[in-house]
Amino acid sequence: MADFKLLAEARNEFGKGAARRIRRAGRIPAVVYGHGGDPVHISLEGHATMMALKHANALLEIESTDGSKNVLAIARDVQIEPVRREIEHLDLIIVKRGEKIEVDVPVHVVGEAAPGTMVSQVESTLLVLADATKLPESLEVTVEGRPAGEHVLAGQVELPAGVELVADPEQLVVNVSEEAEMDTESDAEEDATEAESTDEESTDEESTEEESSEEE
Repeated sequence: MADFKLLAEARNEFGKGAARRIRRAGRIPAVVYGHGGDPVHISLEGHATMMALKHANALLEIESTDGSKNVLAIARDVQIEPVRREIEHLDLIIVKRGEKIEVDVPVHVVGEAAPGTMVSQVESTLLVLADATKLPESLEVTVEGRPAGEHVLAGQVELPAGVELVADPEQLVVNVSEEAEMDTESDAEEDATEAESTDEESTDEESTEEESSEEE
């Protein structure tokens, strides 16, 4: 069963002007392709599409408004306007039940590492192979209690049943290191030096003013 159902309208106009008119009408221009068929140009209802795409690798059922055809698809490329953060165009790839496809899955780091440590997430996604109708939305890596010097490689990330890792198993995902210490003594000495320099400049300025007054 699909995660979301989206109604699609056929699109016969192309180009930037046509795309702007579609977006002004509250819809998103899109193209559906895959499995040897010709690309089909459509538009989707804006709000429903944006809500669906908040979920990574969401399985979408694209339904024609005339009821002629339904297909299952996932988002392959999403073009987002950088200022307003609105979807400008969407590429959808058709998938079939039972087939496996490669997808990038977001990695979420959870838990608190040992005190005095700093956690660095090196990779935000991992490439996996999974059933097209059972794609994982995210993967979790726990750092709870991990001491400095430990790290998590791609091959150590727990995957859901039926999901295979495509990324290099030796790829570094998360690193735990010692927290950098603030050099408070150096900062204090630097502040004191700046203060002395400021006092000296003020004294020099006062002396110059006094000499000028005496000359007058």
